[in-house]
Amino acid sequence: MDNAALFGNAALGRISHKHVIGFTAWPADAAERAEEMMVLRIACLMLVWLCALPFAHAQAQKSAAPAKRELVIGVKDAPPFALKGSDGAWSGLSVELWRQVAKATNQTFRFVELRDMPELIQETAAGHLDAAIGAITVTVEREKILDFTQSYYSTGTGIAVPIVSVMNWGTLRRAMTSFNFLQAVTALIALTLGAGILVWLLERRQNEYFGGSITKGISSSVWWSTLAMTQRSSAEKGPQTILGRSVAVIWLVVSVITIAVFTAGVTSVLTTSQIQGTIYGVADLASVRVGTVMGTSSEGDLLRRKIKFQPYETPADGLKALRAGRIDAFVYDKPLLAWAIRQGYASRLKLLDISIETQNYAFALPPDSKLRKALSIAILDTIQKEAWSEARIRYLGEDSLSSP
Repeated sequence: MDNAALFGNAALGRISHKHVIGFTAWPADAAERAEEMMVLRIACLMLVWLCALPFAHAQAQKSAAPAKRELVIGVKDAPPFALKGSDGAWSGLSVELWRQVAKATNQTFRFVELRDMPELIQETAAGHLDAAIGAITVTVEREKILDFTQSYYSTGTGIAVPIVSVMNWGTLRRAMTSFNFLQAVTALIALTLGAGILVWLLERRQNEYFGGSITKGISSSVWWSTLAMTQRSSAEKGPQTILGRSVAVIWLVVSVITIAVFTAGVTSVLTTSQIQGTIYGVADLASVRVGTVMGTSSEGDLLRRKIKFQPYETPADGLKALRAGRIDAFVYDKPLLAWAIRQGYASRLKLLDISIETQNYAFALPPDSKLRKALSIAILDTIQKEAWSEARIRYLGEDSLSSP
């Protein structure tokens, strides 16, 4: 029996000789009666307080527990990772991943649209956003002011070029100085010289046309081999001996094949240059007009490589400039370029099969965010599921599965 019960029983026992159930025998003395009533009231209050104490404690604990607030998630339009529909609803690969992660961590949220990547990064770093999603690349500069979750997609900086470019002097010069072209020209000259010298050795004593001094004889024989190769030589100035004519026959056959191979090689070089322009790799960007989106990781890649570029506010602006011929190459995130080209530029532009820098996409968080560990665990769990592979195929195509 607890203290309150004992106290109550004692009080009741004190007045039990005065009270009878159904009948009350009040003492004659008013002071004594008031004292008994006071004791009875105190006992009742003690009982009520002890009964209410567990409920009050539970309510206090409930009030002290912080209620989960609605997270503010920043996002910017970056197809196919974040797309805003006509109804204002957001979709995309990054958005779908965030919904799965938020569900796994029991978070409520609302999206807030930001104008561009610099604003998205600044607002997150200032703590005005609980997280930022989309095609956000983890970079050294951003890591200094932000926290990042576990990376969920690895890609690279891509280069878009026109499919058909106008043949200009730069393109022609690059084609004529390419290794393949110079190799073909050198081989052709070497064969011509070899055939001419061989004919001179066989004909110099029996044929007046190839006779005389060494300089005169060799120059005449090389000239004949050149004319023979182009089918312009005459029979009276050709070899007269059997061995000389045998060499001439072989040379005529070989020269026809050589000219055909040389013509095919030159055509291939010029066609490739016309289709691909003057860009074969990252090193070629230094000699052409380059564009990119300002304030992005692609801009940082070009700055680090000291490549001059024209900044554009949006990828669409840059691709329009590329199609119009105002720039020769447009540098941006590879999956975003591939998506944009498929949507409206497939017949005019192409994405080169090279990358400038490796990029890792992740969710950005304010510094020292308490959400980082929980979100990272949820991301690692989600990207192992079949639903994530299906989403990648839906937004990026089957080729995306070859990327980490």
